[in-house]
This record gives sequence, C-alpha cells and structure tokens, in this order.
Amino acid sequence: MTFALDLTVGPVPDRFAEYRDHFSKFLDVFGVPIFATAATPDDKVEHAGHVLAQYLDGDDDGEPDDPDVPTMMVSRNAGLVIGATEDDLEDSGIWSYSASVDGEALQDLLADETNQGYRFDATLEEVHHLVFDHGWVPNHPGLLSPIRHSALTRAMDAARGGFFDEVPNRYPDGAWWHYDDDSCEYGCQVSEYIYWAHTTLLGAQVGRCGEIAEEWEPCTAALLRSVDPAVVAILEDPAIGLPTRLPDGNYTGR
Repeated sequence: MTFALDLTVGPVPDRFAEYRDHFSKFLDVFGVPIFATAATPDDKVEHAGHVLAQYLDGDDDGEPDDPDVPTMMVSRNAGLVIGATEDDLEDSGIWSYSASVDGEALQDLLADETNQGYRFDATLEEVHHLVFDHGWVPNHPGLLSPIRHSALTRAMDAARGGFFDEVPNRYPDGAWWHYDDDSCEYGCQVSEYIYWAHTTLLGAQVGRCGEIAEEWEPCTAALLRSVDPAVVAILEDPAIGLPTRLPDGNYTGR
C-alpha cells in the first residue's frame, strides 16, 4: 500500500463518494480517512489528523511505525467521523447509513471537545480507541484480544478487582479502575482500560488525579508501574511497538 499524508482538509474524494451525503470535509492519514461535517472547523479536523498521525508514526519520521496497523485499519473500513457538536453529527445521518452497511468501523469525535485549551482534549481518547480497536488489536490478537483470558483482559480484570461481564453496582475494595458506564460491554471496557493505561504511561493524566479518581486511580506513570505492572509490560512490549510519546497535535513527519 502507498501511504498518503497531506494533513490539509479537502473535499470528500470520489473513492468515498457515498459519504458525500453526510460529510463535506475529508483528510487522509496514511490511508485512514477522516470525515467531517461542513460546520466542523478545519483546524479541528487537522488537529485530529495530526493526533492520528502521531499515534501511527510515534517517531515522527514520515512513515507508520508498523505499516500493518494502518493497512489493517483500511481493510476494516475504519475511519474517524467528526461533527461540530453531537447534534450536528447526528443530523449528518451517518449512523443510519453505517448501521445499514456491513464492515463500517467508525469512531466519532466532536469539535466542541477537541483541542479547546480549557478542557482535556478528547481527541487523545477517541483516536486512541480507533487505532486500538481496528489497528493494534487485530494485528496483535494474542496479547490485546478483548476476549476474556487474553493478557490484556487478565490485566483489566485485576484492575477492576475481578471479572465482571456487566458493570457491577460497586467495585471491590482495592480496584483501581471503576468504569461505571453500563452501556459499555466487556470488549468496550477493554478499549477504555487500555486508553487510560496507555495515556497515563505517556503522561496525559498528570495533573488530573482528583478529576479522574472516581474512575481511574493511577494517574501518573510511576503510580501505574506500581499498581499495574501487568498492563505496563503489555504497553512496553516491543513486539507490539505501541507509541512511547504522547501526541501533541503537532506532527511534522520529518
């Protein structure tokens, strides 16, 4: 596959003509598409593109760290869809369209929660979910599988204080991750857990300890290494090659 990397917003190209009913803006990151509504500011779309590029090319050399990751994402029809607001994205009709098409793997992001400066940048989370679910997991199913008894789910179950197919009313004492969204099934919980752990290891949660403690306790890399060495070993496994630098939205591709 030839990778394209022009992080400038343009129109939806002919190869994605079916998306023109829903979006008017487009950006390509190593073949992985980003679509956005007309009301979404260009700078928010470009910021998301930079973050996606940094998750895929952590050493910033202009090539994906593992070309199999974006290749896998493209093969799974994975992409990011952005609306100016939740209502704007809903009004695009994309969810009705994607529900009628097999094999669509779309992750949503809202411009009003993207790189606002006064709040945590949701791009770090939503783009991480996209790459994890459709790039890293299918390329490393032995370690990262969201199915119970993989290395990652064993670590997650320990972090929650046991195996819970459904969100419990109360997590056991000693659990350091207490996610309480009962609409998030077990596989979804895995994606949330690895997001928290990975971004903590990369320093994203420093300074947010009080804000996030109700859900996630080990808010620094040092705390994470102390309480959850199992997930740190997975995150630092060279066979997976996950990014070791937190995206800052300033990808250069030198």
